[in-house]
Amino acid sequence: MVTNLAANEEQSGSYLSPGEPLYASVSGAGTPIILLHGLFGMGSNLGGLARALAPEFEVHQLDLPNHGRSPWQAMTSLDDLARSIASYIESHSLKSVAVFGHSLGGKVAMQLALAWPQHVSALVVADIAPVMYPSSHDTVFAALEAVDSAKPASRAKAGEIMRELLSEPDLVPFLALSLKRDEDGTYVWRFNVKALRENYEEFRAAPAGPAFDVPALFVYGLNSSYVDDQGIAKALELFPAAKFEGIADTGHWLHAEKPRQFNAAVLDFFRESLQASPEQISKERESQ
Repeated sequence: MVTNLAANEEQSGSYLSPGEPLYASVSGAGTPIILLHGLFGMGSNLGGLARALAPEFEVHQLDLPNHGRSPWQAMTSLDDLARSIASYIESHSLKSVAVFGHSLGGKVAMQLALAWPQHVSALVVADIAPVMYPSSHDTVFAALEAVDSAKPASRAKAGEIMRELLSEPDLVPFLALSLKRDEDGTYVWRFNVKALRENYEEFRAAPAGPAFDVPALFVYGLNSSYVDDQGIAKALELFPAAKFEGIADTGHWLHAEKPRQFNAAVLDFFRESLQASPEQISKERESQ
């Protein structure tokens, strides 16, 4: 259930101006792992996974540009988003990191690994493949814009507006996590609806770059339509060392639907693939 994500969300916050660093919540200690959320989400959506990883790793939950408390910007292609993560890694002197991404965050994680391989020591992609996807969010954007126009005075009223346009019941509580109360008392979106709609075609695109044999795990829900045989074949073209794990009776929101099984799969993979230190991995790549 998507509503399981609600426990990770704070009720207040403020927008950041363009040019400021990405918003991040950092926990734990050890080898750094970056967590990237999906479209319309924020880093706190992955709080359950962060708590599972933090006893053994240093976990960075990032808000992508135009999401959560991170800066707003006009252009956000996959390459732009990946570049913002590369800048975060460099500005925090993280050197080589492990990266996890769900949905859009998975595409960004893949693009980061392909374009900045020196920064990525291991990769986990959740329920997305490196392919072009058809448009499927028109009604979501209509619901978001309806809330914008109505300027609701409560979260409940925003939910009523969205339910008139959205047939998938779990979407309403998930989207409502990104509402915040503005100074005038009305509720507005934390994410930049205008920029997300204008760049939506870019988000549908496939990550691109030279093949990279980084240790990689693609974990997906067997009830989801996002990963099929074509997607697996393309993933192997770009990431020839990739492994694949399907979780039964699970859809696109696998980290919320089957958190124990999902978290265990991700934790086990990072334990296995990060036995060597980032410094060792960098030296091995330099000698190749």
